[in-house]
This record gives sequence, C-alpha cells and structure tokens, in this order.
Amino acid sequence: MHPIDWTIIAIYLVWIAWDGIRLTKRSHELEGYFLAGRSLPWWAAGLSVMATQLSAITMIGTTGQGYADGMRFLQFYYALPLAMVILSVTLVPFFHNAKVYTAYEYLERRFDAKTRAFTSLLFLLSRSMSLGVVISAPAVVLSVVLGISVTNTVLLTAVPTIAYTMFGGVQAVAWTDVKQMVLIVFGLVAAVVVLVAGLPSDVGVTDALRLAGATGRLRTFDFTFDLTNQYTFWSGTIAALFLFCSYFGTDQSQVQRYLSTSSVDNARGSLLMSAYWKIPLQALVLLVGVLMFAYYTFAPVPMLFDARHDRELREGPRAAEYLALEGRFASASEARQAAAAAFARTPSGGAQGGTDGRAAAREAFTAADASVRAVHADALAFVRDASGDATYNDVNYVFPTFITSAMPVGLVGLLIAAIFAAAMSTIAGELSALSTASVIDFYRRFVRAEANDAHFLNVSRLATVFWGLLASVVAVWASELGSLIEVVNRFGSFFYGSILGVFILAIGFPTATANGAFVGLLAGMSSVAYVATYTKVAFLWHNVIGAVVVVIVGLAVSLVRAPRPRS
Repeated sequence: MHPIDWTIIAIYLVWIAWDGIRLTKRSHELEGYFLAGRSLPWWAAGLSVMATQLSAITMIGTTGQGYADGMRFLQFYYALPLAMVILSVTLVPFFHNAKVYTAYEYLERRFDAKTRAFTSLLFLLSRSMSLGVVISAPAVVLSVVLGISVTNTVLLTAVPTIAYTMFGGVQAVAWTDVKQMVLIVFGLVAAVVVLVAGLPSDVGVTDALRLAGATGRLRTFDFTFDLTNQYTFWSGTIAALFLFCSYFGTDQSQVQRYLSTSSVDNARGSLLMSAYWKIPLQALVLLVGVLMFAYYTFAPVPMLFDARHDRELREGPRAAEYLALEGRFASASEARQAAAAAFARTPSGGAQGGTDGRAAAREAFTAADASVRAVHADALAFVRDASGDATYNDVNYVFPTFITSAMPVGLVGLLIAAIFAAAMSTIAGELSALSTASVIDFYRRFVRAEANDAHFLNVSRLATVFWGLLASVVAVWASELGSLIEVVNRFGSFFYGSILGVFILAIGFPTATANGAFVGLLAGMSSVAYVATYTKVAFLWHNVIGAVVVVIVGLAVSLVRAPRPRS
C-alpha cells in the first residue's frame, strides 16, 4: 500500500480519537456521561443510531454478500419502517418519560429485580458477542493489507477505540458518529464510481446490471414461504419485524441514543430517520457488491479472495492439487468473460432473430457463470479439507481485495479509513451501552447503591475495558464464521425475540405478573435454543419464536399464579 494511503489512515485515526475526547461535555456527571445530559438534537441522535448500525460488518460483510448473492439481502430490511413507527408510539414514550438510564430499569418498575437483571444479562451476552463480530470486520481488512494475524489486527482496531470511549462518554460518541457517517457514505459512493469506471469501455452501467440480473443478483423479492430460507419477503416483513422492534426498542445500544434527546418528539425523530434512510443506504451497500461482480466478470478474478490461504496452499504439500484447481478456475473465468462480453453487446428487443440471439447469449453467460461458481465452491471445499476449518468462506475478503488491488492511491486510504470509521462508531456506541448496563443494572443495583458520580464513572471505565477485551477475544473466533453480516444477526436473533417478549408483556398486558415474565423469558430462551440446535429454521424466525413463547408462557403462568380475589 502506498505511503500516502498510510498517512491518510494515520491522520484519520489520530484525529477521530482526539476529536472524540475534545467534544466531551459534562463527562464528570453520571447523566452527562451516559446520556449526554439528555441534550442531543434529534438529527444527531438519528445519525448516531444509523452509524451504530452501519458498522464495518456492513462495509465488508454486506458488500461481500452482494457480490455472492446479489440484492436479495435487502428483503431483510423491508419491515424496518413499520418497526420504527410501532416503537415511536409504544416503547419510546414509555422509556423517555420514565427518565431511566437503561431500558431494563423499566422492567423492575413493572415486574421485579430478577426480571430486570436477567433481561439485562441477556443483553450483555448478545451485545458482547455481536461486538466481537463488529471488531473482526476491520481486522479482516488489516490482515489482508498488512499480512499479519487477525489477532494482532483485532488489537490494533479495538484498543484505540476502547481508550477514547472510556473518556468520551455518549456525547463524544454521538458527535463523532455524525462525522463518520459522512466519510462512510463518501467511501461507498467513491467505490461505485471506481467500479463503473473500471468496466470495459463498451460495457455501460446498464449492461453491468443486466449481467447481474441474468444471474439473479438483482432480485429483491422472493415470495417463497420457506422457514428454512433465510431471506424472503416473508422473513423480511414478519420475522425481521420482531428483530427490529427488539433491536431498536430494547437493545441498550439503540435505546441509549434516543434517551439522550431532550423530548419524546426528538426521540421519535431520531428513530424515523432510520425508517427513511436505512433501506436506500443498504441498497447502496449491496449495489457495491453487485457492481463488484460485474467488475470481476471482466477483470482478473482470484480463485480465493483470502490471500492468506491462497499463499499457504500454493506453497503447501497439496500445491499440485491446488494449482490444478486454479487452472480450472482460470479457464472457467475466461469463458465467462467471453460470454459476458457477447451478452452485453447483443442488442435487445427488435426482430425475432434478435430476441432469440439475446436469449441464447444470456443462457450462455449464465451457464458460464455457473461453471465459475462450481469451481469456486470446489476451491472452498478444498480449503476446508486442507485447513480443517469446516466453516471457511472467503466472502468477507472480496471488498478488501478490491480496495487494495483496484482503487487508486489516496482512495485506498480513504476507503480503509471509512471502514475504520464504521467500526469505531459501532464499537464505541456498543461499549458505552455495555458499560451503562453493567453499572446501572448490576453494580449500582446490587453491589453499591450509594456513591458519588465519580465512583460510578470509574467503575464504568473499568467495565468498558473489560467488555472491550472480551469482545476482542470473540472477534478472533468470529472472523472464521462466514459472512459477518449473517453472523451478527444470528447472534442477535438468538436473544432478541425473548427480550422483546418480556417488554410486550410489560407494556401490552397489565395482567402479566413478575413470575410470569421471568418464567416466560426462560421458556423463550429455551425454545430458541432448541430450534437453533435441532432444526433448520432460518435464524430470522428465531425472533418470532422467542417473542411468542415468552408471551404465551408468561400469560399462562400469570393466570395460574395470579392471587385469587377474597370472597
């Protein structure tokens, strides 16, 4: 990588850490540190919410998902606007008017301490594991760029972010998020421009999208009802609705943002910003992946985007087998390139002969693309067999490879800085939320109820370090789990439905009792664990199963254990 790119990255990392600490206000007060003194404008809170979602996982995992699978993943977000509206009229006013620090404080007021503690504990477990995946995404980039281990790159990413989160508080986290969103969007647009410019001179954007469409990569609606299919219209509108209601309505990393605003209306405005802009932004991210597919259809494409495994196998004892496989891949790629060129240059419409010729060209291209995919699948299987890693996939390395091999000097540094921006905004926000829940829901509630703000802030900073180091350990493991965007949602879906079920009982059913909520929560988590272990039901539906079981069991126990009226 060019020294100019390294300079850009270094300047960005130093500036964002310094700026985050510089913007800290009232960090010596508990409410100022955890909730920014409830003074954030709605648009800043909204951008901070979006920046926390648009992590490096999105920049790396979703672009890779778009390259391999196209726009189908967009279906995952169809329920988001409806979820934002539901939360704006239900949970947001409850939490904001209650003047709580965490969402789980409300559960003690409604039920009891054990329900609050158990729900908060589930949040801590799910968010710390998901945070590990967030940290692993930029670590993947750096491992490719620097040629060093993922463990070392995890530490390089996490340690500076832990440091400025310790001192900055939510005020600093939110305002740095605003700046980082600008860099992230700029980086994505720059990638689109470079990808379009990198196409052959006689292949336009329309031709590139036609190639992607021929392979099904532009499909954004799948009305098949199949509980084992991860991304369909039904999972994106029903199952994902439960996930989004839980994530934005009960996850402290999101609740903390709109609790930092001055009023209920401002809190609603911050959520509705995501309702308007999340789907277009996600479409842009996936479009980068789709255009990378078109770009690599014509440009030389590596059989494995993971340079580390490529190097090891090329020099290892099974090098002859690997090179033979690479020869097959090169032949298939050349055939696909020729078929793509023929298809792109075949005129559309017109006489019957022209229509038939275009159909034949399309069929030839899709067959050639299927051959490339088959050899790539063989290569992945070869790596799994040779390395013993049964879950290996190179989808997370596609975008990093494009950045470092195809982007011009200067933009390489900006794109990697954008990935750092995405990672740091999410890491900082989630570390702040983990620290807040640890101190408010456990330390202040069960260990030391009375102390000055300085004491609680010192404990909070220690909690930030603990969760940051734990997430770093998870990050090393998560980097080998496949598509990062799927991994983080798989982690969340294991917990989110059951947590949402408890809040549905708390707000929607006045007859629900504390014991009913607690037993229902246990039942919900047990049911999700069973379904995840013994069935092939797609993880998005785990959110529905958890929420429904909690509500049904919780109401049943509440009815059985409800005190009988005196005669």
